[in-house]
Amino acid sequence: MDGLLDTPHLLALAAALGWASGIRLYAVVFLVGAAGFMGWVDLPQGLKVLQHPGVLAASGSMCFVEFFADKIPLLDTVWDLVHTFIRIPAGAALAAAALGADGPAMTTIAALLGGSLAATSHAAKMTTRAAVNTSPEPFSNIGVSLLEDGFVVFMLWLSATHPLLFALALVLTLVLAVVLLVVLVKFLRTVLRGLGRFLSGRGLPSGNPNVQENPHRQPR
Repeated sequence: MDGLLDTPHLLALAAALGWASGIRLYAVVFLVGAAGFMGWVDLPQGLKVLQHPGVLAASGSMCFVEFFADKIPLLDTVWDLVHTFIRIPAGAALAAAALGADGPAMTTIAALLGGSLAATSHAAKMTTRAAVNTSPEPFSNIGVSLLEDGFVVFMLWLSATHPLLFALALVLTLVLAVVLLVVLVKFLRTVLRGLGRFLSGRGLPSGNPNVQENPHRQPR
C-alpha cells in the first residue's frame, strides 16, 4: 500500500473493512491503523483516527486476545456470540468512515453495505465454527482459525493493491458464505439457539448440535 487511495481503492477498502470486520474486527482496525501510521497509505479522513497511538495500542491488545481466544473450542463460540453485537455495527461504521468524505448519501450506502458484508461473513464464520467444534480434537479448530487470520490479511492487502481482483475474490467469498450457510443450516440453528440461551442467562451454548434439550426434563 503506497500513497493516496483513488476511488476504486476506496471502494475496495470500504468493502474489505465491512467484510473483514465480521471475522477479525480488531485485526482489521489494527492493521489499517498501522498502515496509516507507518505511512504506507494515506488513509481517508474518517479512518485517520485508527492510526492514533492510543487506538493502535487498544486495537493491538484486543487483536492479541482474540488471536488466542479464537483458537480455543467453546471459548471461540462464546466470543463470536458476544461479538455479534460488535462486529456488524463496527463493519458498517468503518465502511462509512472510508467513504464519508463523499457526502451523507454515500456514507449511508457504505454503512448499509458494510454492515451487510459484516453480517454475512460473521454468520458464515459462526456457522462454520459450530460445525468444526463438533470434532473432539482441537487441531481442526486451530487450523480453521489460522486460515481465517491469513485470509483476512490477504483480502485487506488485495483491496489496497488490486481492487478489481479483490472485487472478484469478494464475490466468490460471498457465494461460498451463502453456500456454507445453506449446507450448515443445522449448525446455524444451534448457534442461534445458543445465542438465545446466552442472552437469557441459561448457560453457555453447547458445541454439539446433536444434543437436544428436553424442555420437559425434571430436575433431579
